[in-house]
Amino acid sequence: MRPAHICLAVFVAAVWGVNFTVVEVGLGHFPPLLFSALRFLVAALPAVFFVGRPKVAWKWIVAVGLVLGVAKFGLLFIGMDAGMPAGLASLVLQIQAVFTAVVAHVVLGERPTGVRLAGMGVALCGVGLAAVDEGTGGPLGAFALVIAAAACWGVSNVLTRKASPPDPLNFMVWVSTVPVLPLLGLSLLTEGPARDLDALRALDWRGAGIVVYVAWITTVLGFGAWGRLLHRHPASTVAPFSLLVPVFGMSSAALFLGEPIGPLRWGAAALLVGGVALTSLTPSRTARAAVGPPDGPANGPADGPPRDRVGEPV
Repeated sequence: MRPAHICLAVFVAAVWGVNFTVVEVGLGHFPPLLFSALRFLVAALPAVFFVGRPKVAWKWIVAVGLVLGVAKFGLLFIGMDAGMPAGLASLVLQIQAVFTAVVAHVVLGERPTGVRLAGMGVALCGVGLAAVDEGTGGPLGAFALVIAAAACWGVSNVLTRKASPPDPLNFMVWVSTVPVLPLLGLSLLTEGPARDLDALRALDWRGAGIVVYVAWITTVLGFGAWGRLLHRHPASTVAPFSLLVPVFGMSSAALFLGEPIGPLRWGAAALLVGGVALTSLTPSRTARAAVGPPDGPANGPADGPPRDRVGEPV
């Protein structure tokens, strides 16, 4: 990769990592489901008028919008609102790579290699250690919600693989149109119209800036830049930079929120990042044997592993 592209990949990882801290601050301004709805509303508008018509079937846009936008982000934001620390959330969410591999095996018939299975085991040990760390100082229910969010992310990764969008930015913008109304409806039902109206009435420049960051910077700019890098380079070259996301997430949470990082969390980070690296950067047996066009639905670039969409925006 050219130095400029390396800097861009690191920048995107930093944007996505810091986003967890921004979300934590934003949850002090908005109820979680309303916050998530606003994120997708602002990400979709006005971008949807500039990216052109959808380039994949609507069934994929709706499916990914519901699983990724409503389920994954709804669970993540609720979990963080319930007490899951931002830095730990940025780390634990990376277990999505294991869920992606499992769902891909069931749905796509991709058989994991021994190295991939070992990576999944290492990553699960990291999650167990993180659970022990969280159990000593935080609610395990919030931890479980983030694990559930990671599982939904894994399902949405496989759906995205099936959709095989030729333009990732176009796809993400249209996907962002789907969760807005369901999330608003769920917010009204569970968080209540009074709480939502109070949050909107109290909206200030700081709150607006937070929504703009998570919508335009994290989603539109981050996803667009990541898609450009994947278009220019093999996935095996780009994907490792996503492992920097929890590094930036934990560091920014410690710096700006004062979240402690003890020995258990460092150990969990080492196991999770190492396991995710083995899981996500090692092609499955099916992908190795597959023969087809470089950008086909099952394969990434000819000289790289399948695009598991590791490191997509949070």
